[in-house]
Amino acid sequence: MANEPTDISERLRRLEALEEIRQLASKYALALDMRDMDAMANLFVPDVKVGQGRSGRQALRDWLDDTMRKQFDGTSHHVGTTIVELVDPDNAVGVVYSKNEHETGAEWVIMQMMYYDTYARVDGRWCFRRRQPLYWYATDLNKPPVGSRKMRWPGREPYEGAFHALFPSWKEFWARQGASDAPICEPAPLDGFIEAMRRGSEVHANRVR
Repeated sequence: MANEPTDISERLRRLEALEEIRQLASKYALALDMRDMDAMANLFVPDVKVGQGRSGRQALRDWLDDTMRKQFDGTSHHVGTTIVELVDPDNAVGVVYSKNEHETGAEWVIMQMMYYDTYARVDGRWCFRRRQPLYWYATDLNKPPVGSRKMRWPGREPYEGAFHALFPSWKEFWARQGASDAPICEPAPLDGFIEAMRRGSEVHANRVR
């Protein structure tokens, strides 16, 4: 769907798909915060890859149950900036910002991150195929994450997140001494803004959370 659709029925299908996909991120936040692991797992494709050779919704449910039970007393996930782009009638990609709060023992950890998502339509319904988390910071509410290694979880050594890793423009901006002297590039196609910014970049990260 690189070109803007002109047929009214196609335009309606596109709008319906975009809205259903946007709802996925909010449903994810609600299901996770309310600890409804069945609802959470059902937002993903049936053969979702969980890691360590595991796949499927039940494996995802079990992994999330264990992770949320061991690490957090409570959470609140706030969905922010969202861009969704259709690749074809059954596949899409998206970027979703998330500002999160976590009660973890005696500390209240706040986090800023984004997800790079891939979506698939399965049996007429849109699902997550993959959620790739890209973190900027995590820190106790009373400790601003100024400086490097902004990922500061209780009981762990601070480390760098991957918030900017998927988009080459971040490093390129800071590598220049001033404004670029290159000619401005052509605008991205309707459903190609994210991939144009990525320029083929990849980053390895956990599939969910």
